[in-house]
Amino acid sequence: MLLNVNERRSIRSAFGKALAEAGRKNSNIVVLDADLACSTQTATFAKEFPDRFFDMGIAEQDMMATAAGLASTGKIPFAATFAMFATARPYDQIRNSICYPEFNVKIVGTHGGVTVGEDGASHQALEDISLMRGLPNMSVIVPADCRECEEVIKFAAENYGPMYIRIPRTNVCDIFDENYEFDFCKARVIEEGSDVTVITNGETLAEVIQAGEMLKKDGYSVQILHVPVVKPLDDATIIEKAKQTKFVITVENHSIIGGLGSAVCELLSYYYPMPVIRFGVNDTFGQSGKWDELLDYYGLSAEKLAKNIKKQIDRYRLVK
Repeated sequence: MLLNVNERRSIRSAFGKALAEAGRKNSNIVVLDADLACSTQTATFAKEFPDRFFDMGIAEQDMMATAAGLASTGKIPFAATFAMFATARPYDQIRNSICYPEFNVKIVGTHGGVTVGEDGASHQALEDISLMRGLPNMSVIVPADCRECEEVIKFAAENYGPMYIRIPRTNVCDIFDENYEFDFCKARVIEEGSDVTVITNGETLAEVIQAGEMLKKDGYSVQILHVPVVKPLDDATIIEKAKQTKFVITVENHSIIGGLGSAVCELLSYYYPMPVIRFGVNDTFGQSGKWDELLDYYGLSAEKLAKNIKKQIDRYRLVK
């Protein structure tokens, strides 16, 4: 698959527009934000439905508790802010007021991962997926491009249960066309291959696709599996594709502890033990810098991924 990486669109804008579209279809949808409506793009919903939009100020715990209260009356709250502040700061309220009673609250964490950029470590959520997937009743979804994000918001609006949806700050290139339909229960095979199965999601999917094209020119065969739903995992597809190659690599814009890589390790260690190598942020905080430079620094750019995937394939070819 060839991507036009020079044309990128705002996934946050796609989120805002999809939220407004969902609001037109269902008057029970309400939106809460924590003083960041322009950054999260919930301002699009606020402009069209001011009576159904609540700016809670910099009070994330209050925002989540209020969302739970609204859900208890039959409303469908979307609570949005930066991923760091949507998960870590109000964790108690999410656990006890949303997940425990299984209220129909949708939490959207924007600005996930090191690609938040210049805002630095305090704003770069690298633990959010780990925190959310550890909660009973919580689903965790990480869309890769604008089209998928739109489909995920539509799904969230139409289906019951607590959900955490994570999107990046950066603009993203298009991967899926207008015919794409999000399937909550299924991972998606992007590329077939025989040397290694690379499992990823979110904005690193584009980097992995580019890396795969680079490696193909050198005679390497990389299988790419996109797993937008980290919880619940599509166990069957992951096991099936893992069996077709010598080993698995996971790639994520997140700590290698507790996220997608950990989820895949937990699954395969039980059902099909095999080597799994995790590429991500290695148990450290982020830092300030330009988003693309940080992606490269942490080994998540297409160029660095191609180099490191090649190194691992060569290693396993020697073992064989």
